[in-house]
Amino acid sequence: MQKNKTSPIVRWSAIAAVSASALALGGCAATGSNPQDPYESFNRKVQSFNDGVDDAVLKPVATAYQTVTPQPVRTGVGNFFGNVGDLWSMVNHLLQGNGLQAYNHMVRFTTNTVLGIGGLLDIATEMGVDRQKQDFGRTLGAWGIKPGPYLVLPLLGPSTVRDTVALPADWNGNVLSELRPISHRNALVGLKVVDDRARLLKAGDIVDSVALDRYVLLRDVYLQSRQPKGDGRVEDMDAGKLPPEE
Repeated sequence: MQKNKTSPIVRWSAIAAVSASALALGGCAATGSNPQDPYESFNRKVQSFNDGVDDAVLKPVATAYQTVTPQPVRTGVGNFFGNVGDLWSMVNHLLQGNGLQAYNHMVRFTTNTVLGIGGLLDIATEMGVDRQKQDFGRTLGAWGIKPGPYLVLPLLGPSTVRDTVALPADWNGNVLSELRPISHRNALVGLKVVDDRARLLKAGDIVDSVALDRYVLLRDVYLQSRQPKGDGRVEDMDAGKLPPEE
């Protein structure tokens, strides 16, 4: 999974096809009790597929990565990708009309890039400039677009119709999407996937141990994390999520 070499057009066409299939299956899949999840039957099948891929491939690779990679190196990897993401968060804060947070993320990116050795050190956080991650799905939400039904996407996991539509913008808004040669881009994307999964190893064990229905817990946590505040703005991207291992 971490060696995905398909083009963005092929990848997002496949995502669109999945969304269309879910909508087409709505009549026969609308068996759940949650009105936000009318395609529960379809979603459970996709999550089962994703869990199988995770158990067979991603979790073992992430466990090995955590075992052989020193903690300071893993911290630096996480800081690097967080720094890259600050640029897209800055753009989305601007699109949402949140000028102060856009400025803060510009400060974060420039500070960590220059003083933090390309983002390997998170100097900005130590300075008290906090990160409030945003994506284009949240920007659409700030513009008043409803999330639509809950969807579980193959390999990508929890989403909604709105967040699925926003995925191409999120991909192309990430500076890594423009990295060439493509093999270098794919290697970095694969590293990010493995690093992200390694940070959630303990959280995943917690979910498995406490959830009577793992699907329902993950769905409710995701939907809660995407809820808007009273002023119409969306919550911080980490709201409602289980804590990472580190």
